[in-house]
Amino acid sequence: MAQPGQTFMRGTLVLSVAAFINRILGFISGMYVARVLGAEGIGLLMMAHPLVPLVITITELGLPVAISKLVAEASARNERVKVRRILHVSLAVTGVLSVALTTISFLGSEWIASILLSDQRAYYAMLAITPIAPIVAVSAVLKGYFRGMQEMKTIAASDVLEHTVQIACVLAMVHLLLPYGIAYAAAGAMAASVVSEAISLLFLMTSYKLYGESKARGETWGSHLKQGRSTLSELLKIGLPTTGHGVIQSLFGAFQPLLITTSLAMAGIGTVLATKQFGMLAGYAFPLLFMPSFITQSLSTALVPAIGEAAANKNGLLIHERMNQALGLGLLIGAPATVILFEWATPLTTLVYNAPEAGLLLKILAPMFFLHYFDAPLHAILLGLGRANATLWNFVVATVFKAVSIFVFGSQFGIIGVTYGIGIGIIMQTLLNFLSISSSIGFYWSIQPYIKAGLSMVLMALCGRWTFDYLTLQELPLLWSVIGSIAASLLLYFAALLLMDTLKWKYTRGTISIPR
Repeated sequence: MAQPGQTFMRGTLVLSVAAFINRILGFISGMYVARVLGAEGIGLLMMAHPLVPLVITITELGLPVAISKLVAEASARNERVKVRRILHVSLAVTGVLSVALTTISFLGSEWIASILLSDQRAYYAMLAITPIAPIVAVSAVLKGYFRGMQEMKTIAASDVLEHTVQIACVLAMVHLLLPYGIAYAAAGAMAASVVSEAISLLFLMTSYKLYGESKARGETWGSHLKQGRSTLSELLKIGLPTTGHGVIQSLFGAFQPLLITTSLAMAGIGTVLATKQFGMLAGYAFPLLFMPSFITQSLSTALVPAIGEAAANKNGLLIHERMNQALGLGLLIGAPATVILFEWATPLTTLVYNAPEAGLLLKILAPMFFLHYFDAPLHAILLGLGRANATLWNFVVATVFKAVSIFVFGSQFGIIGVTYGIGIGIIMQTLLNFLSISSSIGFYWSIQPYIKAGLSMVLMALCGRWTFDYLTLQELPLLWSVIGSIAASLLLYFAALLLMDTLKWKYTRGTISIPR
């Protein structure tokens, strides 16, 4: 039988591989859409999308996390009927809520658009994406079930299938609708997401039928729902604290485009140009910034139950060991990613999006975004410690601070000020989560490995700059100059870490660690 640590890392590995494939597929799809629709079309997409996460967050009620925990506990006690009751009650709640809220969204779409959309051309894209809410909500419940049953491969396969179908649908829909105008093409891209999510849901439902056990005699949906009051209470007790965080995040995401375009308007920038600049920031810079974080996100998914288990056993040493592993991985991924996104900002946005003007925004955000690679593990650690309220209030404070910063700096300095405002919000949230953990269990770490990693980053940046300039002088195509210089700088970075004895591989645990 696998040890808890091995199960934790195996789940992380499976999710990381799937997340990597999905990031590549999503990046290809995003690159195509960005090139075809341009910054203006991407701006319409980004404006239309934020309403959906709010609807999904409300319908899910934080149940996926609760489902995985309760299913794992019931499965360990061999309570198969309770496992199915948890699933049926969750599906009933999310199904009713998602259909009701989606219907309200359709009926009130014009009113919602008049409030949220600064550019009314995004209305069709908003309508096209609205049906995705019930599909995603039901998929999330099924994924919570498979996560609780430790069937990470099923979740990974469904995610890869979804992104594969999405690419094919996006290519077809955008190509077919672009002749009718950019607004319809943006709506087609949104509709492609609905189709891919539906295919993924069908896969999950089929997998459940193949994986699920046969029902006991007299076991029906009605019987589960009649006896499901206590089960619903258990689910909500775990799920509701995380729902507040999601609702606030979704509300801010829905109003952020309006906040940004309003601040840009106060800076004297017109609606069309403001939409284009917002598209460069949200559609060009952000995908590149979030690209390397798939490993820390996957780690965080597996980290919550791992920290919770250690906390329940009052094993402080194990908590700090896993925390050190998580932050070490964040450093390992975040340090070179930050150097690459800073040093090669303009070449990357030129190659990927044919938008060199977006390089400045990426260059500004990259150093501040370095802390984001630590924020996801810190957030997961707090959840594992049972401090969901702390994560909620930290997010509220950071969001208010970010909103004020965006408005103040954006109205004074335009899109550059907006970029700094977003970066300041990221820094604030990471520091607040760090302080919350320190106040709970203390924070014991050695500064030496981080100094060594910092020196390795400097060497990497210098090597990358020199190599890129040299290859450019040799009149190589931009693509090969970028690939060659990044490869050379990465080799030097990892070589420096090894020479300074900062990077080690623990074969006994199969994990990468930063020595203390």
